[in-house]
Amino acid sequence: MKAFMDQDFLLNTDTAKKLFHTYAKNGPIIDYHNHLSPRDIAQARQFHNLTELWLESDHYKWRAMRACGVEEAYITGKSTDDYQKFQAWAAAVPRIAGSPLYHWTHLELQRYFGISVPLTQETAPEIWEQTCKMLRLPEFNVPSLLEKQNVKVLCTTDDPADSLEWHEAIAADSAISFRVLPSFRPDRYLSVESETFRDAVRELGERNGDTVRILDDLKENLKKSLDRFVQAGCRLSDHSLSVVSYGKGDGVSAFRKAIAGEKPTEEEIADYRGDLLRFLGGEYKRRKISMQLHFGALRNVSTRLFKEIGADAGGDSVGTTVGSASLGAFLDDLDAAGNLPHTVLYNLNPADNMVLSTMAADFAPTVKYGAAWWFNDTLRGIRNQLQELMETEQLAESIGMLTDSRSFTSFPRHEYFRRILCDTLGQLVEDGLYPDDVPRLGELAEDVCWRNAARFLRLE
Repeated sequence: MKAFMDQDFLLNTDTAKKLFHTYAKNGPIIDYHNHLSPRDIAQARQFHNLTELWLESDHYKWRAMRACGVEEAYITGKSTDDYQKFQAWAAAVPRIAGSPLYHWTHLELQRYFGISVPLTQETAPEIWEQTCKMLRLPEFNVPSLLEKQNVKVLCTTDDPADSLEWHEAIAADSAISFRVLPSFRPDRYLSVESETFRDAVRELGERNGDTVRILDDLKENLKKSLDRFVQAGCRLSDHSLSVVSYGKGDGVSAFRKAIAGEKPTEEEIADYRGDLLRFLGGEYKRRKISMQLHFGALRNVSTRLFKEIGADAGGDSVGTTVGSASLGAFLDDLDAAGNLPHTVLYNLNPADNMVLSTMAADFAPTVKYGAAWWFNDTLRGIRNQLQELMETEQLAESIGMLTDSRSFTSFPRHEYFRRILCDTLGQLVEDGLYPDDVPRLGELAEDVCWRNAARFLRLE
C-alpha cells in the first residue's frame, strides 16, 4: 500500500519520479486563464480563515457540497458563520474520494500550511486553528501566496468596459514580483440575443466616452478597449461559446434590432456572431493577442439556483458537442484572410477531444488544443487529453495547464497536472514505447509545463 499523497503521489515508475522531481516540480507557473481578483492582489488582501480563502467564491466546492447533501445555508447562506461553513466542507471532503477536489484540498494544505493530516470532521478544529494563525502572518497575504508557488505570470479575465485600475496599480507596485495581465473577454457584446446586451453596449460606450448607435460604433469602441488592454499588458482574449453559432453575413440587422429592443432571428444572430468574431480575430492578429475559445458549457441549468445566487454558482453542466463545421469555417475564414491569431481551443464535452485536437492540427502551429478544462481537469480527463495530444503528434508543443480558478491557493493544480504528465511519459518508457532517455523527456516536460505557454502566448 502506498503512503497517502506523499512525495511520489501519482508517480508510478522510477522514470516518472525522475522526471517530476528533477525537471517539472520546481518550474515557474504561467497561469494564462483564471478568474482571480486583481483588486485582491493590488490591495495585498489578507484572508482571515480557510472559509474566506477556499469557500468564498469557489463554485467547484459549492457544487461538491450540494452533491453531498449539505444545506445551502452552510454553503452560500448568510445565517451561518465561517467556522460552520468550514465544518460542513470538512465533513464533505471524506465523501468525495477520488475527486480532484479531494486531491487539491490536501495538496493545498501540504504546500501552503505544511499540514499532511487528512481533512475530516474530526481534524477540522485543529486545522482551522493552525491555519487561522498562519493566515494572520504577512507572508500569507495574496501576493505572498502566489509567490509561494513560483507564479510568474497571471492572466485574469476582464470585461472590455473594465477600468483596469487594479492592473495599473499592480504594475506600479515594485514589491509584486510577478506579472498580472488582463485578458479581453467580450462575451457580453457577442450575446446580441441577451436581455443585458443593450446595457453592455451602453457601458462600453461610457467607458470610452462615446455613444454606440450602430454596429460600426461598437466595433470602434471594442478597438479602443483593446488598445487600453494592450497598454496594460494584455496578451490574450477569451471567449465562452456555449454553442458555435456562426454565419457568413454581416451583423447590422441583428444589432439594429437588439438596440431597438427587438429580438433578432436565429439567422441574424449567427450572422452577427460571425461578423463580430471575424472582426475581433483580425484585431487580435494585428495586436499579437492570442484568442482562447471555450466550448460546451451549458450555463445556469438550475433557474432556482441562478435566481438565488447568480451566475458561476455551481449550476452549470456539460453541454452539447461543438459544431465542428462552424468552428472549422470560422478558423478557415480568418486563416484565408491572413487574420488568424494564435488560438487555443478548449472543450467541456469530452466527446470533443478528437474534434478539437485534430482541428488544431489542421491549422498548426497557429492553433493549439488547450488544457483539460473545468469538468475535465481530473485524473481521467487530464490523462485522456494527454493521450489525445500524443496521438495527434502535438504533445511536445502543448501549452500545459491552467487553474481556471477563483481561489488564490489553487496553484497546486499545476503540480497535479505535472505529476500526471510525468507519470504518462514515464509509463511510455516502462512499456518500451520510448527509449530510457530521461534528459530528452525532461526537456519535453519542461516545455509542456511552462516554456511552450510562455513562447506561444508571448508571455516571456
